[in-house]
Amino acid sequence: MTSKNDLIKCHNRIKPLIHNTPVLKSSSIDELIGARLYFKCDNFQKMGAFKMRGAANAILQLSEDQKKRGVITHSSGNFAQALSLAANSIGVKAYIVMPSNATEIKKVAVKGYMGELIECEPDLSAREKKSIEIQESTGATFIHPSNDLDVILGQGTACKELLEEHNDLNYIFTPVGGGGLIAGSALAAKYFGSNCSVIGAEPYEVDDAYRSLKSGRIEKNSSTNTIADGLKTELGDINFQIIKKEINQIIRVTEKEIIESMKIIWERLKIVCEPSCAVPLAAIFKEKKYFQQKKIGVIISGGNVDLSKLPF
Repeated sequence: MTSKNDLIKCHNRIKPLIHNTPVLKSSSIDELIGARLYFKCDNFQKMGAFKMRGAANAILQLSEDQKKRGVITHSSGNFAQALSLAANSIGVKAYIVMPSNATEIKKVAVKGYMGELIECEPDLSAREKKSIEIQESTGATFIHPSNDLDVILGQGTACKELLEEHNDLNYIFTPVGGGGLIAGSALAAKYFGSNCSVIGAEPYEVDDAYRSLKSGRIEKNSSTNTIADGLKTELGDINFQIIKKEINQIIRVTEKEIIESMKIIWERLKIVCEPSCAVPLAAIFKEKKYFQQKKIGVIISGGNVDLSKLPF
């Protein structure tokens, strides 16, 4: 469905709306792991997360008539902010459906980016129902946070930038939530890497992607009891086709391991990151014996944190 040129065109399209974010290293983390790690810090992306990339690409691909009628999505946080900012930057109206239990800092950010916030009950069916109602009444185009090829390609540009800076990576680790980032990263590694494998990382509490990869079909979560709030969503049929073909491994981690790795990132890299961002590092620590002396890229996916609720 995609080619190397598709990813190149996508990246060129969105460059005016995004940052090429920095890549950081920590000799102390390298020593703890026994490998060389390169952290692609999309917590420094506009609106604080990699999702700005996919949102920008999806909106820019719309027709002028679609742009006039606006866009809509449902999201617990980062894609809500991303679509709001991207739409506002292009002059497009954005309707944002968020669960009532979403963090207050992310609700405030959506409003600050001029998105029209509509709250709903905190479950996926309520989000989908409310989105359909607004879509039917406004004619706005629905843009899925992760199960949309334009979004997937946009998210893949973070990995593309990382590989353009460090083209000899053996592995790239990403967190897995809705599947857009890992699918896009897998495409980027395929087209721009040199024998580079992408590995997913996921909390045990929401391990639907791990189970889906094992069963060959999309699995659901019975609960979402994890500190990694950005990873509570599930895979979609578009990104899962890419994941099945390109991803061979997803490593699961405990809540304690996530918190400890988040603390290490804050202490050793001196940056703000969300719990979801710490999941890949937790996975590397958990299985570090398999990655000795390797060069590993890690996507730091976002930095939108409620500082009043830090787990350490």
